[in-house]
Amino acid sequence: MAELSTIYDYMRSFSHLLGERILEEYPALHQFADPISPRITRLLRRPFPAQNLAMMGVVKRWQRARTALIVAECGTGKTLMALGAMHVHSEGRPYTALAMVPPHLVEKWAREAFLTVPGLRVFLIDDMRNGGDANAPHGVNEVRLIKGRIIRQGIATSLCDLRFAKLHTTARKRWNALCPGPALFIVGRERAKLGYFWRHAFVVPQSGSYFGCAVNPDSGRPVIVDDNRRLTAEEFLEAKIGEVVDKCGDGARVPIHSALWQADRNKIQRMAPIEFIGRYLPGWFDYAICDEIHQLAGDTAQGNALGTLASCTNRILGLTGTLLGGYADDLFNTLFRLEAAKMKERGYEWGASGRTAFIQDYGVLETVTKVAPADNACSKARSTTSVHRKPGASPLLFGEFLMQLCAFVFLEDISSELPPYEELLLGVPMDGEMREAYEELEEEIREALRKNRRNRSVLSTMLNALLVYPDHPFGIGTLYGTRFDPEVRRKVKFVIAEPRDLHQDCQYSKERTLVDRIKQELTEGRRCQVFAVYTRKHDVTARLERILNAEGIHTAVLRANVDTSKREAWYARQVKQGVQVVIAHPKLVETGLDLLEFPTIIFYESGYSLHTLRQASRRSWRIGQKWPVRVIFLCYEGTMQTACLRLMGKKLLVALTMEGKFAGEGLQSIDQDDDMLAAMARELVEKNGIGETADAVWKSLNLEHQKLFPPTSHLVWQPISDDPRSLTEDSPSSAGLIEAAIDAGQVLIFGRRPETLNGRRRVREVAPEQGSLFGWN
Repeated sequence: MAELSTIYDYMRSFSHLLGERILEEYPALHQFADPISPRITRLLRRPFPAQNLAMMGVVKRWQRARTALIVAECGTGKTLMALGAMHVHSEGRPYTALAMVPPHLVEKWAREAFLTVPGLRVFLIDDMRNGGDANAPHGVNEVRLIKGRIIRQGIATSLCDLRFAKLHTTARKRWNALCPGPALFIVGRERAKLGYFWRHAFVVPQSGSYFGCAVNPDSGRPVIVDDNRRLTAEEFLEAKIGEVVDKCGDGARVPIHSALWQADRNKIQRMAPIEFIGRYLPGWFDYAICDEIHQLAGDTAQGNALGTLASCTNRILGLTGTLLGGYADDLFNTLFRLEAAKMKERGYEWGASGRTAFIQDYGVLETVTKVAPADNACSKARSTTSVHRKPGASPLLFGEFLMQLCAFVFLEDISSELPPYEELLLGVPMDGEMREAYEELEEEIREALRKNRRNRSVLSTMLNALLVYPDHPFGIGTLYGTRFDPEVRRKVKFVIAEPRDLHQDCQYSKERTLVDRIKQELTEGRRCQVFAVYTRKHDVTARLERILNAEGIHTAVLRANVDTSKREAWYARQVKQGVQVVIAHPKLVETGLDLLEFPTIIFYESGYSLHTLRQASRRSWRIGQKWPVRVIFLCYEGTMQTACLRLMGKKLLVALTMEGKFAGEGLQSIDQDDDMLAAMARELVEKNGIGETADAVWKSLNLEHQKLFPPTSHLVWQPISDDPRSLTEDSPSSAGLIEAAIDAGQVLIFGRRPETLNGRRRVREVAPEQGSLFGWN
């Protein structure tokens, strides 16, 4: 046997045995050989075999626990799998389900529900308010699918009526008589968290010992803070304030949480639907579905709505296409809201301290120690230490939390049903005059960076100016930064650079390349979707619209003022009117929209949000697409646009590894800076590059796509059958896939050693639950 000198040699030699052991120790809840439920065959749409596996996995997960996640790439049919899982798990019993979805997907969810589940009735939760526009829908309204359109028709009720039905047995029977079968309630995520305006609720005595103080009406005493100081009325105006006070009841004093704020009756009278459901309808809904759950990971009202749904429904399912944003703690809030008991068992508490502990256990941290030179031989050198989080996640995170929670579906699982997918980066050389102007601007910014190191205002200004200037080389104006002036003891403005204004009436090289490429695509009968990120002060989209229309290309621009729920209809209307090119910010079509009519996607500007880029680049590559999909990235050579794409290409390669897809090139040489601003600033100042050229990184990324989606798929779908074993493989055994992955390149291993992760932490006591906001029983 050859000598095993590295971990990679060991894994290559024993990959087959390791694969067999992994499959033996960690079997999936539902495997290929397991039979599927006959209820799947009764769906109105026949799922693909990979979707059957995911649905059955969720059903079996629900038999063991309340929570589940479907992590499926864009275009794999997450809506179908969620609806199918509820249909199977219900076993024919009538059920009520609540789907909280992005606002522009409300009608799409309703349409897909009608086309998927037989006998399903669908209701939209429009709002929960008094008054308002009489012509707008209010309350809870049933909808029907008529000639492909969602029409409000049928039962019109409200959440208050549902609560009455829950409290009264006869009313509940009446509801069951009205809706004896399954019912799906759909609410837009923005509307779900939209609550009341609030105002402060405290009293200011006009006499007595508490004259002029802010007094709590529940206790009749001033609010005392930690330093034994009374809060003034002015301090109350800064934020919501509450305290725990003793209340007399049944001969004893009971601590209660007293909120010193209340709903403002003089403004819009409404309540957040999810808050109402959590308080007054616990257990009413058998199932809850949260679409695009990764967008609910923040400390926001929408994120809190996820936690409310998880606590008041019997089963909950989250759907996402991008589980990780690159860091382990991206999952902290989501895991706490879905499985709070499990997180507490492992010693984590909600808040900053718990997140820090979570990063230490499952993330990647970098400790940097800087030692300053000693002043003389007798003095001790001063050192400063800082800790930074780095992209990456320990495999233990997947083993301890995600393996039992998630059903993973990748596009390669159904790639035989999809056309080819190609990504291409086109670097465009600058015209002479623009090159001179850009280099002048770059030198002025470089000098400002040298004089103002670590100044975030200079960094952000630098990034935006160097990205937008080549695409809009006029009207930029003087660039300013701010810095602290010790003499005046405040921040003052200073000039960073004075960009040169170029002519507006001529076409520049990147614009000419865009026109030529679009004309080439149109001769093949392919409509084009163009993405640009600068749409306001320096409106690149308006300039591109004028240029393309002048060339005889029928062009339309999607603006943010088009309501999210109407964007799908907007696209349908543009196609019907013969539009050949649509220009938009990628974030406007980031989730949910199927751009099947636009098989060519051109990123004229990519921005620097990796999540948005990944979502927008897959809008055309969906189930039902017949054309080969091309995604083209345009950038000026040797500019910050190239540096931005190079860094994003590297992060994409890392993201593939995070998702279990071992990339072969570019991973080991990823830049050390996880902060994109700092990384590009360092390249600009030091002029030593950040690695290989941008086209090399994107070529390596394209190679990874070819490995994942080969022209002849390893998975061969047999004719439709109820037997999941109709899925066969021409490739080696599952264990052999590990060897193939290792041969593709070195494997990155993130995180700390398992033996260092045994520490547990004491959990703080939870504050008493706040009382009801309104006087309802």
